[in-house]
Amino acid sequence: MSSTIAAVATPPGRGGIGIVRLSGRTSHDVASRLAHQKFEPRRATLASFLEEDGTPIDTGLVLWFQAPRSYTGEDVIELHGHGSPVVMEMLLNRVCELGARLANPGEFTERAFLNGRLDLAQAEAVADLIQSSSEEGSRAAQRSLRGEFSDAVRGVGELLLRIRVHVEAALDFPEEEIDFLAEPALTATVEEAILRLHEVIRKSNSGSLLVSGVRIAIGGSPNVGKSSLLNRLVGHDRAIVTPAAGTTRDVVEGQFFIRGMPVTVADTAGLRETKDPIEVLGMDRAHAAFRDADCILWLTDDRQTDALPPLARPLIHVRNKCDLSGNPPGRLEDGSVRTCALTGLGLERLQEAIAKKAGLVSGDAVFAGRPRHLTCLRAAAKEVRAGLDQLGLGNGDLAAESFRLAQEQLGRIVGETTSDDLLGEIFSTFCIGK
Repeated sequence: MSSTIAAVATPPGRGGIGIVRLSGRTSHDVASRLAHQKFEPRRATLASFLEEDGTPIDTGLVLWFQAPRSYTGEDVIELHGHGSPVVMEMLLNRVCELGARLANPGEFTERAFLNGRLDLAQAEAVADLIQSSSEEGSRAAQRSLRGEFSDAVRGVGELLLRIRVHVEAALDFPEEEIDFLAEPALTATVEEAILRLHEVIRKSNSGSLLVSGVRIAIGGSPNVGKSSLLNRLVGHDRAIVTPAAGTTRDVVEGQFFIRGMPVTVADTAGLRETKDPIEVLGMDRAHAAFRDADCILWLTDDRQTDALPPLARPLIHVRNKCDLSGNPPGRLEDGSVRTCALTGLGLERLQEAIAKKAGLVSGDAVFAGRPRHLTCLRAAAKEVRAGLDQLGLGNGDLAAESFRLAQEQLGRIVGETTSDDLLGEIFSTFCIGK
């Protein structure tokens, strides 16, 4: 990390302010040569940004965040100029002429991680915060960025370490008459670790849903109200609705939110026997939408008793057109939901069913979990459970190994045991200036 990196830190386009950010040991030197003046740490200084021949590029503010009290842990310079793409490009080119190089995607945050300013879960939360599309998703990412998720993970890791110390001590002193492996207190501590892991998994899964959302597809026979339901869910006329069966031929998508969770919903062509090649193509696309969905809303006419299809995805049976059947809207004992897409009756219960099927829990204290976090957490829980089983069989050495593997999985979440390839994959998804 000997080089000084530079990038535009503000979004592309025109605006009142644009920022070029530098990080590295020569950041202050580059800024001084750019403006022909020196700067003081943590003080905004008005300066002219100059070409090599003295021609002004722009006039703006310079901020110097001196190492190690900066985002990256290195000397960081921010050049605040006018938000013109041309000005930003000229500034970036000039600082590169003065010795900086263009930053790679996520390199500022990668340096923050490598310099110990953030752990890996916190670094990922930076990207999740930027990409969040709801207030709830933003709050979940903020919790992870503050370290609450990492603290929960490390707390379980410390508990597992105490368990390992106990087990390995019992193995080191087999001549003791007391069977330390059979102590109820040890078993209770392992069970506590399992419970705490499951709680972290639950909160991480909900936070992941708030950040990345879910995809649902609406399926069913023609003319059961699929397009009307799409329009009702997204809050505007997204799909064409007519009394004629088979109006929808292609997949039509929209988005809405359930308690802060982004939901992408796809309306699909009605499924029926037909020789119409266009309608057949529409049904092929419907099946593709089903395969891509996290959950399928299968609509039937509440006046009929249609069988549900054998689809390989979680399914919610929606009994639509309850205004015509005369049955009350709401959630039924068999898990289905009775609605009227035309008027919105039963819609609240349907949204609750979607949230439950997705695994979204109520409450504020959730984390911006990622799929890799959940994979590691579940693997850790599996190893701890295996360790508990081995303790019951008196196999202390196997139990200790399971607890060690569980600790290793938790270490991967915060970056204590992580490969360089994984780090490259994670930070490559960031924007250039972050």
